[in-house]
Amino acid sequence: MEHKVIYTSDIVIRFPGDSGDGMQLTGTLFANMSAVFGNGLATFPDYPAEIRAPKGTVAGVSGFQVHIGNHKVNTPGDFCDMLVAMNPAALKANAKWLKRNATVLVNADAFDEIGLAKAGFTGGDPFEELHIEDRNIICAPITRLVEESLKDSGLDNVALHKCKNMFTLGMACFIYSRPLEYIYDYIEKKFGKKHPEMIAPNRKVVFDGFNYASNIQAVADTYRVAPARLEAGTYRNITGNQAAAWGLIAAAEKSGLPLFCGSYPITPATSILEELAIHKYLNVKTMQTEDEIAGICCAIGAAFAGNLAVTTTSGPGLSLKSEALGLAVMTELPLVVIDVQRAGPCTGMPTKTEQADLNEALYGRNGESPMVVIASHSPAHCFDTAFMAARIALERMVPVLMLSEGFLGNGSEPWRIPSMSDYPEIHPNYVPSVCEAYKPFERDAGTLSRKWAVPGMPGFEHRVGGLEKNHNGVLSNAPENHELMVRERAAKVAAVVSMIPDLKVEGEQSGDILIVGWGGTYGHILSAFEELRNEGRKVSFAHFDFICPLPGNTEEVLSGFRRIIVCELNSGQFASYLRSTHPGHEYIQCNRIQGQTFLVKDIVDCINENA
Repeated sequence: MEHKVIYTSDIVIRFPGDSGDGMQLTGTLFANMSAVFGNGLATFPDYPAEIRAPKGTVAGVSGFQVHIGNHKVNTPGDFCDMLVAMNPAALKANAKWLKRNATVLVNADAFDEIGLAKAGFTGGDPFEELHIEDRNIICAPITRLVEESLKDSGLDNVALHKCKNMFTLGMACFIYSRPLEYIYDYIEKKFGKKHPEMIAPNRKVVFDGFNYASNIQAVADTYRVAPARLEAGTYRNITGNQAAAWGLIAAAEKSGLPLFCGSYPITPATSILEELAIHKYLNVKTMQTEDEIAGICCAIGAAFAGNLAVTTTSGPGLSLKSEALGLAVMTELPLVVIDVQRAGPCTGMPTKTEQADLNEALYGRNGESPMVVIASHSPAHCFDTAFMAARIALERMVPVLMLSEGFLGNGSEPWRIPSMSDYPEIHPNYVPSVCEAYKPFERDAGTLSRKWAVPGMPGFEHRVGGLEKNHNGVLSNAPENHELMVRERAAKVAAVVSMIPDLKVEGEQSGDILIVGWGGTYGHILSAFEELRNEGRKVSFAHFDFICPLPGNTEEVLSGFRRIIVCELNSGQFASYLRSTHPGHEYIQCNRIQGQTFLVKDIVDCINENA
């Protein structure tokens, strides 16, 4: 049948189903082929908090949201244009994210009495029960169509039913004018070596889904999103965790050091360790440890031995590492700690995003243990943040804590592959080969950093450990020395400000309202800021990538505005930090603590309420 082609600036699609339905893969493939097509995009994988929730229940629903546009896309989108629901539970869990004119594609075969009961529906019509009956609803018998499509494939029922997601992907590709060639190439690469028998069935079911959508009356319109006008270069779609791993590898190359990562696999940071483990040919060593303490302790040992040392974790793991973090502070060794934050406290909601660990990053150690704290603001930015964390650690002989988030680590966006010539050489702060009288904790007058004497250097032997020492490296219990060393370590962290760029302000440089944020809230705040500016509102926006120390012009920026609205995914940790470091300003909080990203609407409403 004939379909009307509608050109649109952007679309948002949400793919939910049971964990194991392959909807994460479906969403990833749709995102990747859109990246190849040249669209701007942002993604949000949304995993169930209950990892082993019963099949068919709302608690076990896994989803993937992708936002593509003909421009740079800052967020995965507030609400979706299309919802692909593989069962009643997926529909129930995600109906609240539908736009008024959205399309709902459901697998009708899953909407039987048993499926509806598991999802908690009480009436006969789930669409009426959810008050979405006015949406464009496409009820496709996907299970039966896949069974018919693959009846001669020789696959058993389990393998056959795993192809349902590919059928829905084919339908989505038709509705949104996505070419199938990328999917075919992916299928060839995924199954070519180990399971070549799966290539033909998957290709066929994708093609059949595409054709089915092209022939049913329920699909009246198709949509087309043109490529985005991005800066010239070579792009790829990249997740935040992958970008962080590559940023560390780049830093190791620029410093001439081997890279060592000692980590316990913890959600949602595990994929950093996994990514590093496949790059042994780049002089990367990884150790998957039995627990969090072992992970950081072997990394500290690697730092002492002369490696670029890294450990990765999430909030509960950061708690376990706290004593060893104090050791890294006292020994003044270069160590990078990457914390991919999740919703707490305790185990909390391990798959859900939150900016929960700022207080822990700033203060979560015994005694006076200051650390440099920096934060990434987008998936691609994780590369630059990891590189900068390593540079600070190696050049200033200080442990650095890099904050990421589940949303950033698992989410993706197009990344312009840089030339390594654009990145500076990193100069580890080695002790000079000729030194009249080596003192392990004697400091550079400007940076207050001690020199790095790698074991095996004759004449530069020294002790490290958790007991206080003086400048000579000798154990000291003198009260005056303890205070001196504590103050010097704090001053060394403060001196890192000379490596940090000034805080930039978007919009007027002074005025009534300044919106500020940190970390992964960047895209949502930027979108809210642009929306308000387009309405003629005079608001300004500043985002903090560097938290301890804060940029040198922070007080100057804050003093230019009457009210400062602080947006963050916690109960106000950064707002409290700003109140303590830069008092005398009016701080207004905009908080969300639901294991989800901000809605742009939430930020706009908060600003309007406080205008």
